[in-house]
Amino acid sequence: MKKTIFLLASLSISMILFFGSASSEDKKALQFKKQPEIQQVRPRKPVKIKLKRSAEGKYSWDLSGDDVDEVVRTDRRLIKLLKIE
Repeated sequence: MKKTIFLLASLSISMILFFGSASSEDKKALQFKKQPEIQQVRPRKPVKIKLKRSAEGKYSWDLSGDDVDEVVRTDRRLIKLLKIE
């Protein structure tokens, strides 16, 4: 009985010492750094298209987006696909 209590006590003390020292090392290893170049990266948003068709069968659209070049490319592609002009 005394042996088991002694073994359990020594085991629990060794575990406390082991995990206590490991946590202080982990705190040193887990230091977070801010990287401004990562904060500046944003995913591209797609161009939003609102396509309209009149009673005569003619098409028109409203385009919106963050990238002007992408909006212009989308406009040209719509003109080509809908065979306007």
